[in-house]
Amino acid sequence: MIELPALTGDLLAFVVCAPIMVLLAIGIVVARKPVHSALCMAGVMVGLAIMYAAQDAPFLFVVQIIVYTGAILMLFLFVVMLIGVDTRDSVRETLKGQRVLGILGAVGLAALIFLAVGQAVFPADPAGVALANAEHGGNTQGVAALLFTRYVVLLEATSALLITAAVGAMVLAHGEKLREVKRQPQLMSERIQRYAADGVHPGPDPNSGVYARTNAISAPALLPDGTVAENSVSQTLTSRGAVVAVADLRTPTVGAFADIERVNRELEGEVK
Repeated sequence: MIELPALTGDLLAFVVCAPIMVLLAIGIVVARKPVHSALCMAGVMVGLAIMYAAQDAPFLFVVQIIVYTGAILMLFLFVVMLIGVDTRDSVRETLKGQRVLGILGAVGLAALIFLAVGQAVFPADPAGVALANAEHGGNTQGVAALLFTRYVVLLEATSALLITAAVGAMVLAHGEKLREVKRQPQLMSERIQRYAADGVHPGPDPNSGVYARTNAISAPALLPDGTVAENSVSQTLTSRGAVVAVADLRTPTVGAFADIERVNRELEGEVK
């Protein structure tokens, strides 16, 4: 007869939180939108904090809530809001070999999970955190003793790495002010001056062409006589080699004007 373990607080927390955390972890990978993945990650972090509290680790519980869930994850959400909530990840492989590395990483993670489950099913007298807490008089004191004695070099190296990353991000994001930003009144004044001096129309440039077969931004608009409106295509696209079949777009208009001219000649001949 199998003897079931006693239902304690930490076991109840594990039974309740573990399935939810697994489902949320799957949602992080399966979700198509980054904001949904971030929310699933928030659920995983909160569940992990609850399990820390159930294992008599108050310091890790507080750090998990304040630092990871409250600060780092909110930073993720802030970045997601900047890039767009509806933005989806591209399925195009930009780095060669990343799929192979991803598969190897998934296999390694599966092996770790398998070993962890094996140790949970066949335990070898786990000590837990109670013994470690008793040696130093508490969980917070025990974590501090490990960080500032045995792992002090790793702690300082990690802090230096984080500071370097923060400084590097600020350096990369900082841009020198090359010219003064022009306000709307100054831009309108310059447009009027160009119109008075060179005859340049002060209004906005025409939009790109919209046709039955294309509405691409690189498709130029056509003037009433069938010629191409050069200002309707961005100079940036033109400099990058945007190729547009202008002849195909101009042919229907040229044909229509030819038919109109032919009809006018026929009518003039009948009048004479």
